[in-house]
Amino acid sequence: MKVTKAQELTQISLLVAFLAVISQIVIPTPSLVPITLQVFIVSLIGYYSGVKRATVIILIYIILGAIGAPVFSSFSGGVQVLFSYTGGFIFGYFPLAIMCALAKEKHLAIPLGVIGVMLCHLIGVIQYSLLSNITFINALVAVSLPFLLKDIALCILAYFVAVSLRKKIK
Repeated sequence: MKVTKAQELTQISLLVAFLAVISQIVIPTPSLVPITLQVFIVSLIGYYSGVKRATVIILIYIILGAIGAPVFSSFSGGVQVLFSYTGGFIFGYFPLAIMCALAKEKHLAIPLGVIGVMLCHLIGVIQYSLLSNITFINALVAVSLPFLLKDIALCILAYFVAVSLRKKIK
């Protein structure tokens, strides 16, 4: 079944809104990087939407946040969030969604998703390290390693949810 332009725009809008809503589920941590479910929804967007649509969804989300809409975690928004300690993780949503979207074949889905999670964390750790003036290793230990297994598990869960959604929506 061919998707109309209206249906595609509706799907994009709903997924941007869903990402914004999921971003508000936050558990604060001492490292200033909160525990969230954003990796789950970004991975799901990638697995479900494909490269082009997933990229557009993440771009719209970031633009909305940059202009001040409270779509980032804890109802925050503004350019300053993108250039804060956690901003690198937000920019890392691009490679995460894209790597998940590239997983057309089942046997590549989980490895590509895990690579996407690693790239997301890498970008987040680099920005955190630069802004907090600590070494990359210290930043890795502070803001990535404690969350890495959770994020990999969320990415894998997102793959199975996306497979189930595709079956139900067809």
